[in-house]
Amino acid sequence: MIEEIEIRDLGVIAEATLPLGPGFTAITGETGAGKTMVVTALGLLLGGRADSGTVRSGQDRASVDGRWVVPEDGPVAERVREAGGDVDPFGEGRAELTLGRTVSAEGRSRAAVGGRAAPVGILSELGERLVVVHGQSEQLRLRSATAQREALDRFAGTNLAGLLADYTHAFTRWRANRSELETITTERETRATEAATLRETIAEIEVAAPQPGEDEELAVRATRLGNLEALRLAAAGAREALSAEEPDGIDVVGLVGAARRLVDDVSGADPTLAAIGEQLADIGYLAADVAAELSSYLAEVDADGARELEIVNERRATLTALMRAYGPTLDDVIAVLDSGSARLLELDSDDERIDELTRQVAEDAELVERLASEVSAARVAAAADLGERVSDELTALAMPDARLTIDVQSDGDFTTSGRDDVRFLLRPHSGAEPRALARGASGGELSRVMLAIEVVIAGTDPVPTFVFDEVDSGVGGAAAIEIGRRLARLAESSQVIAVTHLAQVAAFANNHLSVRKQSDGSVTSSSVVRLEGDERVSEMARLLSGLPDSESGLAHAEELLALSAHDSQVLG
Repeated sequence: MIEEIEIRDLGVIAEATLPLGPGFTAITGETGAGKTMVVTALGLLLGGRADSGTVRSGQDRASVDGRWVVPEDGPVAERVREAGGDVDPFGEGRAELTLGRTVSAEGRSRAAVGGRAAPVGILSELGERLVVVHGQSEQLRLRSATAQREALDRFAGTNLAGLLADYTHAFTRWRANRSELETITTERETRATEAATLRETIAEIEVAAPQPGEDEELAVRATRLGNLEALRLAAAGAREALSAEEPDGIDVVGLVGAARRLVDDVSGADPTLAAIGEQLADIGYLAADVAAELSSYLAEVDADGARELEIVNERRATLTALMRAYGPTLDDVIAVLDSGSARLLELDSDDERIDELTRQVAEDAELVERLASEVSAARVAAAADLGERVSDELTALAMPDARLTIDVQSDGDFTTSGRDDVRFLLRPHSGAEPRALARGASGGELSRVMLAIEVVIAGTDPVPTFVFDEVDSGVGGAAAIEIGRRLARLAESSQVIAVTHLAQVAAFANNHLSVRKQSDGSVTSSSVVRLEGDERVSEMARLLSGLPDSESGLAHAEELLALSAHDSQVLG
């Protein structure tokens, strides 16, 4: 339920607070005062499209904030928490939720959910669970077969919903398997060619058996083998310098040994020289070790390096060819081997897959057929009941001879919603032939049919809040009174907000708000006022006669209010 909406700089509304609350709220006002901005504001809070043209002239931005009362642990509160927002519990399992939206003059839009910035899509998700808005566009939509089927399904309730969920699951699987079967069958020759190519590719790569990083290791080896002579000469010279092979040669090992002996001879006279002697000994050992390592290195270098270089270059050529064909890197080549093997396994199992899919498609076709029939039967039963109940409501809405019949034809193609073509047919008066709403209903008749449908469906599929934007369009007199009664009845189980221009409708509201326009000669702005007592009577008289002080208008207004009060007592 919406507790309150605050609007700033939206259209002609400079600043307004709408106290809403439970029951039936009527919103009235002069033409151009900004009544539609109230619906626009609510649309923004529910994730509707932001239009910079709605920002009040001369202002940087428009903003709308709303306070809802929601179940503390319900799906709405859970979704808000998932989005990072909070709800504020205040007892009896209820909590307050705040939603906000700003629109800049440049067209940028921002949303807030539970005190946190959030994507506008979150507002749309929450809006689907919180509010149903009916306006002229929804009346036009009721002419579509899709909207009519959805209305019937809502009325049919959980029984049909369960059947439809089972059907949709089976249909989706059947359609996917059928599509795969058609693809495999029609592309069989292409897939066979692909399999043959893959076998050649896999065989070529498997023969080479490349290893991860092997190309880099071979490049290092090739560089070494290509410089063998330079490496041998450098190693031999370094070894000779460290440890000469000739007995009388001068080398590092000999020089360090001589230095050590000189120090050792006098180290007894000074302990400092003893420590230096140990360091010279370490240098001698290290030089000898390095000389030994250089000897080992020379033994390897002196091997048949030319033959090894030839082998390395041949291997590098093989890997390069693979990388050109399946690379660009060696890792890509190895990946082709892995993915290609999996793909080949899939292609080679085409015959088995075709047999399996053929069996599954046949089984699912039977299941889809059976479930579609069950869905159709449930719709036919619900259609008869809904038609009778809506017809009774239309009688109360000053269409005493009108009958709504719902035709369910179950011979269409299978879709995600079944195979039924649902059409609402209206017979507006006795003797007339039932005609499709899309062709045979006026705007006023559509308004009443739409309201009658919502009143009936509310008994099986209640909605927290209904918003009606001039649902009384094209209606007057007794029909308008009955619309007011039906809105009041709907408000017994849901919050109802109606923008109206008829006193006969507004009279049945327990909360009456007036959008008022002020002008200083250059700037026009509007605000919202809650009406009570004489102010409400005066507004009702204005709606009736255009004259808020007309004695006859005031008398008629008081009569309407008395009528609505009497109805409330009877219902209570």
